[in-house]
Amino acid sequence: MVEAQAATLQGASTAQQGQVPGVSALGQRSQAGGTVLEAIDLTKRFKQFVAVHELSFNIRAGEVLGFLGPNGAGKSTTVGMILGLIRPDSGTVTIMGQELAQDQSLVPRHVGAIIENPAFYPFLSGRDNLKAHAMAVGGVSDARIEELLKLVHLDERAKDKFKNYSLGMKQRLGIASTLLTDPALVILDEPTNGLDPAGQREIRAIIPRLADEGHSILLASHMLHEVEQVSDRVAIVRKGRLITEGNVDDLVRRGGYIEVRFEDADLTAAMRAVRAVPGVEQVSEEDGRLIVVAPESLGASINRALAETGIYASAISPKHSTLEDLFLEMTEEQPAA
Repeated sequence: MVEAQAATLQGASTAQQGQVPGVSALGQRSQAGGTVLEAIDLTKRFKQFVAVHELSFNIRAGEVLGFLGPNGAGKSTTVGMILGLIRPDSGTVTIMGQELAQDQSLVPRHVGAIIENPAFYPFLSGRDNLKAHAMAVGGVSDARIEELLKLVHLDERAKDKFKNYSLGMKQRLGIASTLLTDPALVILDEPTNGLDPAGQREIRAIIPRLADEGHSILLASHMLHEVEQVSDRVAIVRKGRLITEGNVDDLVRRGGYIEVRFEDADLTAAMRAVRAVPGVEQVSEEDGRLIVVAPESLGASINRALAETGIYASAISPKHSTLEDLFLEMTEEQPAA
């Protein structure tokens, strides 16, 4: 995580954001209808070490972007540049269409982030802690505080002291604190780190609700199954470089295949018949079954081609890879030539 003393970065009040009278902040984002965050060719060096190299990606309004990479990939450095905590050597960060280098107030006005454990008063209740944070930024109504307590499922425990909260409850209160001023972009850096399965599930349930409200989410996490469940798109980085980006479903489908099983068959003849099917890219044999790299829609054509040669499959099943499969394939170290 970015080394910073502040546990939570919050937006400024609605009045400070220059909001159009009669139009909500979310409404303005919808009207803008475009990219909330854009990183363009970001590069950062620490002496001879290149932490981030010409990295570009964007996040649209109401979208969850999973930001993935192994340790040392440059994720935290990138988050630091987005938050204005680290100055890039080259490249540009734009927030709501404006360059961060030209206006550092863009972060407090439009970004909410948890980059370390949220800091709260242990002897105050959850509600009173949010009120304290609200007083610090100004312009936050009591109604907004109650809305957020309900959003993160703490409304029934709002009177309890923070010190008696579970780790998951503390993290949910931290997320609520980032939303006090309705930021366009919410950055969650390892939000389920250290939580038990129940706490992880609670955080996963909140993220889509934030997107439904119109917030854009940058989710940096090493929990690949978590990212796969809640993200619209993912960006995978390795050694500071973007190696792939795209829709989650499209990316995992890219690694899919068709499995063909037999009770008893001449596998050499079966492979020959399947290879002749238009659209089949590759066929291999593993443990008495065929692994066919081909679009899922070709299952019927493969079955017909086998039957025409007198070979009958006991099962033809499309198989999908997972985000973890893709991540490991993309980020594993290649042996030196």
